[in-house]
Amino acid sequence: MPLQLEHKARRAARTGLRRRVGGGLLIIFTTSVAVAATAAFCNWSHAAAPPRLPRRATSAAAPAASSSCPLTGRAPEVLAEDASKLLKEVVEVAMSTGLETSISRGLQAARAAALTAAEVAREPPQQLDEAFVARVLRQLFERLGATYVKLGQFIASSPTVFPAVYVKEFQRCLDSTSTVPFTEVKRIVEEELVKPVGSVFSYLSPEPLAAASIAQVHSAKLLSGEEVVVKVQKPGIEEVLKTDLGFVYLAARILEFINPDLNIRGSLADIASDLRESMLGELDFRQEQRNLDVFRSFLDVNNLTAVAVAPKPYAEFTSRRVLTMERLNGVALVDLEGIKRYTDDPEATLVNALNVWSLSVQKCEFFHADVHAGNLLVLEDGRVGFIDFGIVGRLSPAMATGIDKLNVALAAGDAKGMASALISMGATVGQVDEDAFAADIEKLIARLGSSLDGNATEVSVDESQIQDLVLDIAQVAGNNGLKLPREFGLLIKQSLYFDRYTKLLAPELNMMSDERIAKLGSATEAEAEVFQDAALSDAEGVA
Repeated sequence: MPLQLEHKARRAARTGLRRRVGGGLLIIFTTSVAVAATAAFCNWSHAAAPPRLPRRATSAAAPAASSSCPLTGRAPEVLAEDASKLLKEVVEVAMSTGLETSISRGLQAARAAALTAAEVAREPPQQLDEAFVARVLRQLFERLGATYVKLGQFIASSPTVFPAVYVKEFQRCLDSTSTVPFTEVKRIVEEELVKPVGSVFSYLSPEPLAAASIAQVHSAKLLSGEEVVVKVQKPGIEEVLKTDLGFVYLAARILEFINPDLNIRGSLADIASDLRESMLGELDFRQEQRNLDVFRSFLDVNNLTAVAVAPKPYAEFTSRRVLTMERLNGVALVDLEGIKRYTDDPEATLVNALNVWSLSVQKCEFFHADVHAGNLLVLEDGRVGFIDFGIVGRLSPAMATGIDKLNVALAAGDAKGMASALISMGATVGQVDEDAFAADIEKLIARLGSSLDGNATEVSVDESQIQDLVLDIAQVAGNNGLKLPREFGLLIKQSLYFDRYTKLLAPELNMMSDERIAKLGSATEAEAEVFQDAALSDAEGVA
């Protein structure tokens, strides 16, 4: 049986290679035509210009200007160099796609566009504005399927990168995915692990626990008796994502090739490249396995395993498309009644969750960047369980230093210090007026104060309100000529989640002044040790 599975895997690999070569040639040809047409137009317009009569040059810059392409504004030699770089990237992207998938996705895109256009024609807008465009784009993305739903979710989670109207609209982007039949799931598991399901699991549930655009999760039990969950990648999704993301990236590069001015406020292609790298990285489940290993090591090294845990991955039963990990049983962090069944002190549990996350920002190579209630569990033994490491954030040294300064300024209520810290973290467009920025921050803090106070009796976390607060921060920065990095938006959003959890579980807790709470920034060893000792004490109390 294993030998037959190995032969099938090799045949599938050979077929995939032929398809990628065919699709690659198609994309190379199409993009080469576009680049060649641009270059030809520039050369033609230069050659077709009327001959100039000899006259004295008025400046040194005049001859260079006359040789620039009127379409792209670049000299022929610069244009040739840029075209060469673009075609090289086209070849690299193209070889990762498949001809059959490219044609299929092209037809699906045409059908989705036609349906969306027909819907607009039936109900034309009363006012053509950005809100309408955002809504139509969101509907089109939902029809286009997995890749574009993920793209929509990326937009929704990046308030420091995209305009507010699009961030808000894409909050509604629905991952209306269908589940894969169990026969397909079983086939993929056996192909990936190169062994029959029965030689690994004593039980694999035919019904998925959850399903998303890229994968679905099934409960299972190993032959050795451990309860696990098995995350299985859907068939064909890798080729679809590579093809779609390849076209998205190349479209951004071609736009920048034709109009370099698009780079003035940040590279469109860089955003597309980051998205492509992030989403394709999610296709290799061994990366998520590594994230779990790294986070579990962080907990162990910092003596936090008594208060927090992440699922243990099983490397021997994990591959590119299959991830087997420990199943954690518990209740969501917002389930106050459920939490009371597992601990007598919900406030201490919340403090543990917040401190573990804060210390991971400082001491782990990444931080969990999606701590909504479904990804934080209070387990039956009272510990906090962190699950789903699909979205993580990483801080550069400069940003970590900026966060440290921001934390000090926040504690002191120093608006000018906050402005200085934020400026040190972001990309500026022109000169930033620090005093004016500080005045806007003071106004924002006053607004945030009333928003964050909220209603302590609410029993849910309003994610849209949290996103609005992050958008307010991004807008104030943008109005002052500052573009904050996406990681900062992720960081602030997680902090706001914890603020909401505090209002629910510990309304009297002051997150800024309580000595039990680790400060967000580069904590000292002494501060970390204080929390670790407190955490161990809490854990002994639970036991």
